[in-house]
Amino acid sequence: MALADLRTCSTSFKFIAFTAVLLLGPISAVQAESDASTAKDPRIGSLIETLGKTKIPTDVAISPDGSTVAWSLRSHGNTQIHLSDAVNPDPSKEKIVSTGSGATGCSSSDPKWSPDGESLAFVSDCTAKTDQQGQDQVFLYSKSTGESKQLTHLTGNIDSLAWSPDGKAIAFLFVENATRSAGALAAMKPWSGVIGEDGVEVQRIYAVDVASGLGNWISPNPQLHVYEFNWAPDSRNIAYIAADSPGENNWWVAKLYTQSVGFIAACGEHESTDDKGQQRKIKICKEDGAPMGTPSVLLDTTKVSGSLHNLQIAVPRWSPNGKQIAFIGGLMSDQGSTGGDLYLIPSTGGEPKNVTPGRNASVAFFGWAGPEILAIAEHVGGSSHLTAIDLATGKDIPQASVTFPESIGAGNLVMSVSLSREHTIAIIRSSFERAPEVWAGPLHDLKQITHLNDDLKPVWGKTENIEWTNGDFKVQGWLLYPANYDPQKKYPLLVDVHGGPSAAVTPRWPGVGYGGVPFSALGYFVFMPNPRGSYGQGEKFTQANVKDFGYGDLRDILAGMDVLEKRFPIDKNREGLTGWSYGGFMTMFGVTQTTRFRAAVAGAGISDWKSYYGENSIDQWMVPFFGKTVYDDAAVYAKSSAIEYIKKVKTPTLVVVGDRDGECPAPQSFEFWHALRAEGVKTQLVIYPNEGHGFRDPAHRRDVLERALNWFETEMPAN
Repeated sequence: MALADLRTCSTSFKFIAFTAVLLLGPISAVQAESDASTAKDPRIGSLIETLGKTKIPTDVAISPDGSTVAWSLRSHGNTQIHLSDAVNPDPSKEKIVSTGSGATGCSSSDPKWSPDGESLAFVSDCTAKTDQQGQDQVFLYSKSTGESKQLTHLTGNIDSLAWSPDGKAIAFLFVENATRSAGALAAMKPWSGVIGEDGVEVQRIYAVDVASGLGNWISPNPQLHVYEFNWAPDSRNIAYIAADSPGENNWWVAKLYTQSVGFIAACGEHESTDDKGQQRKIKICKEDGAPMGTPSVLLDTTKVSGSLHNLQIAVPRWSPNGKQIAFIGGLMSDQGSTGGDLYLIPSTGGEPKNVTPGRNASVAFFGWAGPEILAIAEHVGGSSHLTAIDLATGKDIPQASVTFPESIGAGNLVMSVSLSREHTIAIIRSSFERAPEVWAGPLHDLKQITHLNDDLKPVWGKTENIEWTNGDFKVQGWLLYPANYDPQKKYPLLVDVHGGPSAAVTPRWPGVGYGGVPFSALGYFVFMPNPRGSYGQGEKFTQANVKDFGYGDLRDILAGMDVLEKRFPIDKNREGLTGWSYGGFMTMFGVTQTTRFRAAVAGAGISDWKSYYGENSIDQWMVPFFGKTVYDDAAVYAKSSAIEYIKKVKTPTLVVVGDRDGECPAPQSFEFWHALRAEGVKTQLVIYPNEGHGFRDPAHRRDVLERALNWFETEMPAN
């Protein structure tokens, strides 16, 4: 369970119907108790205000010829697309892409260049009709005229635009009449009706013909939920990763499909005026063209042997000649938090081949840079590594390799990179020292395209990469020094455990949301480890916590703390533990295994893996990690459940969660809080209304951070 900013419960997605009843009491009671008793540190408000000044670019795409970078900027709840010169960037000459509707208070995002670089597709709710505002549509911007036209008139959720290689069509993931974002991070629907049958929303592939604006489904099975897709180079076939609905539950057992596309411009709705002068929608269909093909399963990991057996797959990509499909395979706890080895499989079927066996890294994203060359982005330790692999030799190309001790990305896939035909790239870079900005150019000569946050400087301390060994494993983590560090003084230590567990901490500038970095500004050492189960050290390391949640990974963390205590002036009486999602579980479990921590904050945690199995919306993720279902082996689930050892807890613990979290449901937090209260351990439970696994409401994001900061300041006071 990994979460991007709150990084995640699985980084992951069923909640019981009586949850709302259980939560009504804690919401008001805890709020009153907290407001009455918590002495607020004035530095916290100032710190949160500083974090809120960050301007955040969210998507970036470089044109095929490498000349222009399209990027989107989120500000005051809205997003705009900008165009910048990639060769001679000048902020004063940036252009803003408009739909031309004149609508305000709306957003445009997800820019994608056409293969010839003359058009830019994007998603926007800036429509001309006020009754349609708030509904995303696909728009097409012309680079030559500077004008945009609306291509779609759909109702539902649109995501992940992709041009066909011939430039004639644009495909995207679409949930018709969607009531929420697809996936497990968003708030689940309130429980009602026949569970698992009523109101199930399925994400499929839809495509629109650029010339006519007509569109059609191109994944024909209405019950098959699609997570990712990729066009074949001939624009007549498609590959996608999909599973039976409900989609948020079944990504972990998804299969790789291929299918012929057929005729895109089949049907569409257009507005017309009838003989009485009334506007009405009419449906136009074309009957010619080849029909859609039947999906064919190319890969089912339950039916292969070797290193890929029963593992997860992501990021399918056709080879330039269409003969192979490459993809990432590995043990992954969350859709979107990708890491593993690179595999190739013939596009006509056959056995997959691991082309990166034994690699001490976790591939997160890649693209074909030539007939035999794969450009990849991967986790190495806690850093981001870009390189290219020559498939003929199986080796990296040295001149195409660079490591960034920071986070990178170009869009909605982890560590994604936008690549031009000229092999120049565009990415968003962010670190503990540097706020996010768009960069572009040749790999070894990147230029800073944006200067959104030049005035922002970190108010926290410097960063150090920490490495240590525990048993047979080399382990890595990041340490933030306290602000205004004085080696003659002693400082408290906060341990912040990431979600997942299949994820990794890479340096990134914090936003207003839960995380460890702000504690450094208040005078804490902040330790962010990547213990076993994390990405960055290869598949053996990632799979090392299977059937062992909370044991080997906790030993890795404690061993890292031992190293820090020997090297730095840490006050051993002021050590705290926190985390969100899997990190929330590690917090709950950690305080049952050691009294080393003076205080703890558990965000969206899991206290009882046995009951969790029947409560969450994502139970399929658990079998690869526990070996069997809870009904077949309850003991392995009990072994790692904090509730089994609750009488050992002495640590004051704040518990926070969203009331509609499908990944780590609120009853898990309620159960832990209830047990601590019954055992006389100081605790508070705060439940945030209408929130899922990743908090959306800015007020809630601010509040949860402020509460955590105050909790540690109160429970671990300076002497």
